Amino acid sequence: MLEKWIYRLLRAIIGISTTTSASQVCSTISGASVIANDGKYLGKVANEYDTDSILNKYGTYGSEYSVDSIWNEYGIYGSEYSSNSSFNEYTSTPPALVKNGRAIAYLTVNKYLQNPVSPNFIKTCTFY
Repeated sequence: MLEKWIYRLLRAIIGISTTTSASQVCSTISGASVIANDGKYLGKVANEYDTDSILNKYGTYGSEYSVDSIWNEYGIYGSEYSSNSSFNEYTSTPPALVKNGRAIAYLTVNKYLQNPVSPNFIKTCTFY
């Protein structure tokens, strides 16, 4: 149910287009919350010093060992086989990036979904 709602919402809003520059994408997603398809909060897009950041390697949401991290390759949200994972290239239910109460993109390596943003791309951004 949440999947259909997010998909409809993403189709209805102005999303991140393929002509958007990398710096514009970084700016757009800065501060966005990462919300799994099952409703679980998975952190936010922020600099590596923010305790809730998915880029904080020592934090709950950035550690490769945390069950609530997209970087845990053995976890629900980081496995290449889990339907809730950002790293499953075939999933239709990856985490969403939510900002100001709106889903603005999918955090996924599935390039066929509308408005995909790769987790690996986020590592190239500079957040203040």
